[in-house]
Amino acid sequence: MAKGVKELLIPLLFMLVLFALVHYPVFAASKPPAKGTVLPQFQLKVPEDSKAKDYLGLSGRGEFTVSGIKAQVVIIQLFSRY
Repeated sequence: MAKGVKELLIPLLFMLVLFALVHYPVFAASKPPAKGTVLPQFQLKVPEDSKAKDYLGLSGRGEFTVSGIKAQVVIIQLFSRY
């Protein structure tokens, strides 16, 4: 009986460790920024619509950062999906 338990326990422990290692960064990234902290840099796609590009002061294609928006103030509203 003890051999059968070991045969089940080892793969189960392996799967639990693998799950924890794979999903830990996801859990850390899913937390919203704390009040008063600096928002981390992230990339956004340049809009295809020319009016939206003009409004944001962007040109070209590809990606941009929030600091690339030509404005004195940028207000970012974060939505929680869950």
